[in-house]
Order: sequence, then C-alpha cells, then structure tokens
Amino acid sequence: MANTGVAIRGQRSLLKQIREALAGGGPAQARLDMVVRIIARSMVAEVCSLYMRRSAGEMELFATEGLDPGAVHLTRMKRGEGLIGEIMRLGRPLNLADAPEHPAFSYRPETGEDPFHAFLGVPLLRGGRAIGVLVVQNRTERVYTEDEVEDLQIVAMVLAEMMAGGELISLGELAGVEIAPRKPERMKGSKFGDGLAYGVAVLHEPPVTPSQLLAEDVVAEEERLKTAVTALQAQIDTMLEGQHGLVDASYEVLETYRMFAHDRGWNRSLEDAVHNGLTAEAAVERVRSEHRARLGQARDPYLRERLHDLEDLNDRLLRHLSGDGHVARELPDNAILIARNLGPADLLEYDRKKLRGLLLEEGSAASHAAIVARALDIPCVGRISNLRDRVSEGDMVIVDAETGEAYLRPRPDVVKAIQARIDVRRQRREEFAKLRDTPAFTRDGAKITLLMNAGLDVDLDILAETGAEGIGLFRTEFQFMVAEEMPRFNAQAALYERVMDAAGDRPVTFRTLDLGGDKVLPYLEAEREENPALGWRAIRMGLDRPALLRLQLRALLAAARGRPLRVMFPLVASVDEFRAARALVDTEVAWALRRGRAAPARLDVGAMIEAPSLIWHLDALLPMTDFVSVGTNDLMQYMFAADRGNPRVSDRYDFLSPPALRALQQIQLACAETGTPVSVCGEMAGRPLEAFTLVALGFERLSMPPAGIGPVKQMVLSCDREAARRGVSALLKGSAGSVRNEIETLARKIYLAV
Repeated sequence: MANTGVAIRGQRSLLKQIREALAGGGPAQARLDMVVRIIARSMVAEVCSLYMRRSAGEMELFATEGLDPGAVHLTRMKRGEGLIGEIMRLGRPLNLADAPEHPAFSYRPETGEDPFHAFLGVPLLRGGRAIGVLVVQNRTERVYTEDEVEDLQIVAMVLAEMMAGGELISLGELAGVEIAPRKPERMKGSKFGDGLAYGVAVLHEPPVTPSQLLAEDVVAEEERLKTAVTALQAQIDTMLEGQHGLVDASYEVLETYRMFAHDRGWNRSLEDAVHNGLTAEAAVERVRSEHRARLGQARDPYLRERLHDLEDLNDRLLRHLSGDGHVARELPDNAILIARNLGPADLLEYDRKKLRGLLLEEGSAASHAAIVARALDIPCVGRISNLRDRVSEGDMVIVDAETGEAYLRPRPDVVKAIQARIDVRRQRREEFAKLRDTPAFTRDGAKITLLMNAGLDVDLDILAETGAEGIGLFRTEFQFMVAEEMPRFNAQAALYERVMDAAGDRPVTFRTLDLGGDKVLPYLEAEREENPALGWRAIRMGLDRPALLRLQLRALLAAARGRPLRVMFPLVASVDEFRAARALVDTEVAWALRRGRAAPARLDVGAMIEAPSLIWHLDALLPMTDFVSVGTNDLMQYMFAADRGNPRVSDRYDFLSPPALRALQQIQLACAETGTPVSVCGEMAGRPLEAFTLVALGFERLSMPPAGIGPVKQMVLSCDREAARRGVSALLKGSAGSVRNEIETLARKIYLAV
C-alpha cells in the first residue's frame, strides 16, 4: 500500500495514491476513510469529508478525516440544508474564508467542526447530476486558490465515476445511495406522437465510460485535445466564411459556437483537466457536467439556450476526438431513445426496425423530430422536465404517448398493464388491416376519400398497407431538412418520380417547400426573426427566391413525365401571392414545352388555406385554383394567436370550438358553391372524433398521418353523416366554449366508433 503520510501535490500524484491505496482492498468504510485521509494530506487540509446523496434526497456524511468519526453515517442534512445542500443546489464549488458567516451554514455539534473556518466544497457530478459533495476545511480564515479548487474538482469527478462503477465501493455496499436513479418513476410530458412502447433506454449521447477517464500518456492526450480543438475551431471558422452556404443571419448561431470554441476559460479548463491526468474525452465530459449543473436549472430562456450551444459544442468536439462523424449505433431490439432534443436527421440515423419509442426532454409537437416520429409511427412523448438526469442507459422504460407520460424503471404491475394495452392496440391494428380494401362510405352512403400525409421514402413503403387512396400532402421540405447540402435538380426529380411510381394510379399532391420559421436549414441563408411563425417562410420565401421555387417546379414537371401532377402552395395569405406563384408554374410549363418535354397529362394547382385572411377572400381565390386544402395546424394557431409549438399556450384553444368550426364551415360552404375540390390535411383529420366533425361539416376528403387511416375509416363506416350534420349544426348555435364533450356525446348516440 502506498505511503500516505507524505503530502504530494498535484492531481496526478493524488489520483495515483488513491488508486494504490484502493488496490489493497479491505472493508468499504476503511477504503473510504483512506481516500479522505489521502486527499486531506495531499491538499494540506485539516479536514476532508465525503457526503453522499441518499435516494430520499438527504445528504449523509460517509467518511471524514478531521471531524469526529462518530458523526459518520449519523450526520444527515435535508435536501437544500446547509452549505452541503447549497453546493448540491448550485452544482458548483463553494469557496469560503469563514464558513460560519455564510447564511446557509448549518451547525452540527456532533461533527466537532467548531474550530474550522476555511471551507471548500465541490459537487461529485455524474451525467450533469450532483450525487455527493467533497469538502476540505482549515482552521485559518483563507480563500483556497484556483489551483486547489481545480485539484478538488478533478478528484471529485474521478471519485464519482469510481463510485458509479463499483470501483471504490461495491454497489451492494452503497444500498440507499443514489448514484443513479433506481426507483420507479412516472414523469408527465406532452403527447408528440400516438402509441405505446416498452423497452430499453438508449441515450442519444452516451456518457464516457469509466475506463476512458485516466490518461496513460498525458503528453499524447494533450496533443489529441489540441488537435481536436483546432479542428473544431477551423470548422466553425470555415462555416462562418460562407464556404458551406452560410451567410449573414446564420452567423448569430455560429458566432455563439465560435465564441465558446475560442473561449479561454473553456479551453483552459479542458487543458488543465488533461494536464492533470484525464483523457481528452473525460475532460470534455467534466466540462459538460459542470455546464449542465450550472445552467440546467436556469429559468432564463437565454441561459438555457446557451446550454444547448455548449452541449452541441461538446458533442462536436467529441466527434473530432473520435476521428469521424456520426457512427450508427447498434441498438437493442426494443430500444427507447432518450434525448434532450433531436433533429430529424439524427432520428433517421437509427435503425427503425429496432427503435420502439422516443422520449424528449424538450421540443414540441410541431418540432421536426416529432413530425418525423409520427411519420415513422414511433410513439413519442416530449417536454419531460429533467428526463435525462432521471434515466440511465439500459433502464427499462415505458412510453405512453396516449396519455403523454413516461414510466422509468416501472414496477411489474405497471409493465403488465402496459403490455395488455399494447396487445389491445395490436388487435385494433389487425381489425383496421381487415378494413384496408373496404371503401370508406358512411352508413347513409356518402363517400369519404381518405388520403395519407407523407414526406419520407419510408412512407412510400406503407402506402399500400394503409389502404389510403392517395397522398393528400407530400411534404417536399423533408428532403431538404435531412440533406447536408441543397438537393440538386436531379435529386429532387428522382424523389418525386419515386413518389409517383409508388402511388401508381393514386393521386399525389406535392406541397412546395414549407421552409422558414422553425425549419431553418444549415446551408440556406436565414434570418433570426422575433416571430418566426409569422415571418419569412413557405410561399413568401419561394416568391422572394424564385430560383429556388422554379427549380423545384421544374423538377416536379420533369418527374411527372406526362402523368397527372398536383402542386400546392403553402401559407398563401393573399390572392396576389397565389397569382404570382401560379405564374411561376406557367413559366416553367412553357420552358419545358419549348424544349420538347412532355407536359403533365393534367396539371392541378392549389393553395393551402392556413392564413385566416383567405377566409374573407375566398370569392376571389377559389376561381383561380383547381383545388384547395385546409391546413388546420397553422390555421388554428393563427386564428387563436397561440403558437402551437409553445406548450404554455398550445392548449389554450380547441379544434372543436365554435370559432374554429364556424371558420371550417365557411370554407366548406364556399368551396361547395364554386365546385372547388377541398380537403383537410392537418392533424385534425387523423383523429376519429375531429374527423367525425369534419365529415359532419361536409368535408369529403381527409388527409392524415398513416396511423390515422384505420381508426378514421372505422369511424366513417359507422357514421350516419346526415345525423352527424344535424347534431353538429345545432351545437354551433350559441355555444360559448369548446363543444368537444357535446360532440363526443353525439357520436355515442349515433353509435359512432371513436
């Protein structure tokens, strides 16, 4: 065993002493006592104490050198109590010249800490969570130096990983100590995509394993870190120079990255950690944990956004250290992906056959990841506060996207109940599958056309399985969102041709690019806007950048190869906008004909009604269109002035309320009078109760996510449209608030399957 009677300064020497001392084995308490003794002597401290967090949230004194040993396992502090509780709350060091003078100081006579004034405490951080506190104290009033703070932080990080790995004390001996969450937990979030799933938690960014913590060759690690940081800085600098199509407005995001990447404090923290014995990856993880602990509790949205920037920066640096970019991870057969947030490309990198569910700490139902999850029929729950800190890799997890909840490490009875619900859903799917080839007629003989929303190649594979009669909305922007650079003409035309080939004789409605707002592409010039949902997006972007829109129209015409073609423009707010967009279609048709290319057998050009302004100008718009489609998602958020991506206000309105239903009724009546084909392609169309209401209002074409077709068809087959029409019409007269309950009661009265 090492000679622990000699004080040797420096983290490397200190860590070496701890390793050598632990190699001798012995009882758990004896090893803990040895560790705090080594730390005290190395740091020339008269006291060194280790506190660990119990699963109930209490902090317990586990070992001490210098305080009364009789207080070990006796002294406990409630959550947030004393200086120890303050360090746990802040997630950062507390360095005091005279600890008893601090307002949070809590005197514990059993410890015998009366004569000690100088106090330095640092949290044991693991995965951004504080699991304990390491403290050194001295009698004299003094402030510990930055080097001493750094020394103790490095030691605390290694101790946290040694604890978690059972290297310091076996996990059995740590019973009752919360190194990682163990208890079953039920966490409330928001429904992003329907369904149920039970499986194994897979962290989107897995933590560094303990075996990677200590460097074998410090000089080599310092060089690796220097090379990776230099490469990261060069990458960001190059992007800012516009060599990847990023100009002006994208600078604000990248300038944040560059500011942090060149920040002396960030670089010095990484360099010091490696210099004192950590690997480069461990240094990055240590900085990551500190940032999470400090900023994760911030209420200020700006500070939380900075945490996202820092997280992304750390991830980028780790990829540079690994020597390559994204490497597809091997998933277990029943994986539940856990992430703070996610981009659509990130989600698509995972094996769809093994991915059962998705849990997000942030995001919104309108986020890209949520849209892709719904398209892939992956149950998804988001907005789960502190999710990432409450789940560990390999935990069993339930995704309940029916109620918007997640169950972490669920009890056997909960698992049994959820599996029974999964079985019921599977049986319902089998029932829906039997209806696949059955035409969707109401009981009183009205034909309802059920179409599918799509946007990904994978959607084409399931088109026939759903029984959809066509694609009522193909979101062409998805191709742009998952690409690393602007898709060229040939790539666009090839995708559109595959879509038409897959659809065969069934109609496909292509929506032109709906970019802007929250759909900012890394290679496309964009500006930060105060109200992006009301800003430069969709058709506005297309008309201001006609070359972009014309290239897409040219690709669509080429893909048609003489077949029928349906093109629809998103977020048209005025008749003039539609007129200008349609003129571009005419220009491209004329261009193709001059070059001897075949014109579409039939060309239909339509508009999405998403801006409320069009409701009062339908008399001018409809004669100019071949068809229209109601985008209920955007239409409702604009009508109620409530951002559907903001959880604070997104539930302030209901689709099934008189204002919303009267607006939809007005659109349907205007289209009926002019003979203009009209469909509804918002998410409202894919929910049986809402779809029932749309049928009652007179809509006969509904386009929805693939998972909605079976339930909605079952509803249609059991529906008496005329009875539904009379009932809903009566509810629209004089009702004050939402009529959801009344419509549900009406549906039950006419034996509707909802």
